[in-house]
This record gives sequence, structure tokens and C-alpha cells, in this order.
Amino acid sequence: MPALSPSTLRPVQTTPRPVALSATLAVNEALARRARAGLPVLPLGFGEAGIPIHPALVRALSEAADRGGYGPVAGSDELRQAVAGYWTRRGLPTAPDRIVAGPGSKPLLFALLLALGGAVAVPAPSWVSYAAQARLLDADPVMIATPPGEGGTPSPALLADACVRARAAGRPLRAVVVTLPDNPTGTLASAGTIQKLCEVARDNDLVIISDEIYRDLLHDPAQTVQSPALWAPERTVVSTALSKNLAAGGWRLGVLRLPEGPFGARLRDSVVGIASEIWSSAPAPVQHAAAYAFTEPEELVERIDLSRRLHASVVRAVADRFTVAGATVPRPRGGFYLYPDLDPLRDRLRADHGVTTGAELTGLLLKDYGVGVLPGSAFGDATDALRMRVAPSLLYGADDEQRLAALESSDPASLPWIATALDRLSEVLSDLTRDALEPLSEVC
Repeated sequence: MPALSPSTLRPVQTTPRPVALSATLAVNEALARRARAGLPVLPLGFGEAGIPIHPALVRALSEAADRGGYGPVAGSDELRQAVAGYWTRRGLPTAPDRIVAGPGSKPLLFALLLALGGAVAVPAPSWVSYAAQARLLDADPVMIATPPGEGGTPSPALLADACVRARAAGRPLRAVVVTLPDNPTGTLASAGTIQKLCEVARDNDLVIISDEIYRDLLHDPAQTVQSPALWAPERTVVSTALSKNLAAGGWRLGVLRLPEGPFGARLRDSVVGIASEIWSSAPAPVQHAAAYAFTEPEELVERIDLSRRLHASVVRAVADRFTVAGATVPRPRGGFYLYPDLDPLRDRLRADHGVTTGAELTGLLLKDYGVGVLPGSAFGDATDALRMRVAPSLLYGADDEQRLAALESSDPASLPWIATALDRLSEVLSDLTRDALEPLSEVC
């Protein structure tokens, strides 16, 4: 084939749609670049579980490695039956035909929002992808503040008001998202708040999307998540995945539990139809391993219990370091996140560092100290809020030997590699906020 001359080629005039990289992935890549350059890093930005895959899961995956066929769009019978049992054991009786599997909870959420159409109410703050996916669908998210100490759930009163205003504007809300327990704050909404939210949803014909991917990682094993599916079963979709409780984020396997009744059947058909045009089916070997996981064999239940204890211990230790530095920290109750607020140190941060926004604060921490955290504004918080999401789970170890030792330890925060990271965090916070609690007039 003859080579084309330069005069034959013409610049492409089409401009691709600008879509920013997800903030959680962006901070991870920024830290990786620093590490490759030999600069010190303290990785507190990426929401990964930080523990090794259990060998039993690896064996289950290997058993099915020769399964190259696509399989049913909604997921294999084996997987859907296992997931139905998982929810039934949690007080939510579930038929396998109400389960839809996909390559991670993110694409399932996107398919769900696409199927529902219209505007969606999202907690402020909340996981970055809820609002981002709504915008990709040209359905601007309606950000609604959460009750104090109850992250992940829009205030029911504010949600009711938002429904009235949205209808008046000709863009009625179709759905509301909740996260139980919450990312980014690590807190958990009360049963009373969830019940009130269900009443608002029923009064305004909203679909509730309940992201319960962290529900098995409540720090208090005696506590349980009060799912909105208990009070509004006809309109609640529940999602979960393997990525958090079993640290299999890279395997990309998520599931939806759709409502019973006529609406649930129609929604299932729509989601499955969308899936058939986008991903066809989740990977067959991963589905087989996931089916094993959702039957909850004793060895995996034990692993989840250990990881719950590990997350709780290290999150509390990190929260203590921020509290000592003068920050306000809502008590984390699940998962592996905390959400410190440095507003009590605002005057010092402005005087010493010129910091007035959350993005400026986290940018300073990354540039000057190699600390990777995310500003609250990435989660829908106000730009001038000095809150940040901190994810300590990548501190558990540099290799699987250390991570397994952290899992088995009754006091993981005292292990040398974790203690060193915690001390480094204290050094950074001390340098950043030195004499912060003294009146400015005495130190300027």
C-alpha cells in the first residue's frame, strides 16, 4: 500500500467529550509517579481494601479458568442462586431471578441510572462516581446534605423539599442514592433516618438505590445495616460486590438485587437489555469464584471478620492522629475511611500556607509531603470546606507477608511498618499545623 502524503492527511475536527479521570484513581496515579521518582509517599487516597485475595477464592477462579463462553447476561444460575441466599440470610428474602451480575458495581450503577432516566438525588458528600455518572447521562445530580454524623443518606426533610423544587422546575427526581455504611465518611445512617427516607421516596415515587458494598465491614460485629429494602421493598435496588469485603476489586464482579413485583421485573428487563449491549456478561471464571464467595463458607467469613477488625483498628488510629492535631473527626463505624475536618485550623492554614479550600489543602499535602488524600469537594462538599477523605488501607503492608501479619494481629497499629506510617502522618500534621491552637496574635 503506498504511503499517504502529508497533504492527503487532514486534522480531525471532532472534539471528544472531556471527562476527567476519577479523583480516586487520579490520586493513586499521582502517588505512583512520585514513588517511581524516588520521592516518599504516604498513600491515603485510594479506596482499596489492602489485603490479599484468600487462597480459596484463587482456587475457585482457577477451577473455572477454562470457561470461555459468554453465559447468561444476568449472570450464571450458580451465581444468582448464591447471591439470593446471601441477601436472604440478611433478612431480605430474594429470588434468583431478581439478581443481575455485571463486571463491577460501577457499570451496574451506570446501567441502572440509564434504565431509570431522569434526575437523581445524591448525598453530599458521597462517592465520586454517583454524581459523575449522572452527569455522563446528562442528568445533573441533585446534591443533598446528610444529617450530622449520618453520612451516605440525604436528609429526608431536604430530600422532600428537593422533590418539590425539582417538579416545579420540570425535572422531577426519579431516584435517590444511599450508601450504607458510607464512603467517604465511614459513618452509618440510623434506622430512623432510613425509615423517614423511605417515606419520602414512597410519597414522591422515587427509586432507592442502596449501595451496601461495605455492609459486611461494620466495625462493631454486633451491629447490622438497616437496608431501605426492609421498609420500601417495592422500590429499593441493593448493590454489592467482591471488591471491599474480600479485596477482589481487580476481579470486577458486582451484583444488583432488584425489587419484587411488576416494577422490579420491568427494571430487570431494562438493565439486562442495557448490559447485553455493553458488556454481554461478566467473566465466567470470576462468576464461579463469586458464587463460592456468596455462599459464605467458613474460611471466607473468618477472613472478612479479620479484615473488619483490621480496618477498624487502623482507621481509629489514624482518626486519633488527626484529632490530636486539632481536626474534628466524625466517628467511623464501617469500611476503611475517615473524613477529618480541619476547619478548626483554618486561620493557621491560611496564615502559614495560604490555604483556603480543600483542594489547596490536599494539593499542599501531596506536593510538600507526599501525602495522598482527596478533598471533600471531590465528593460534592463545598469548595471552601477543609474536609478530606482519608483511606488508610494501603498502609497494611508492602507485600502479602506484611498484610497477612496485619490481618492476624490483635493490634495492627503497633506493627512496625504501620506504626512508622502513623508517626509520619503525625509529623506531617504537626508541621502543617504547628502551634495551630495558639492565638494567631501570639505567634505572628
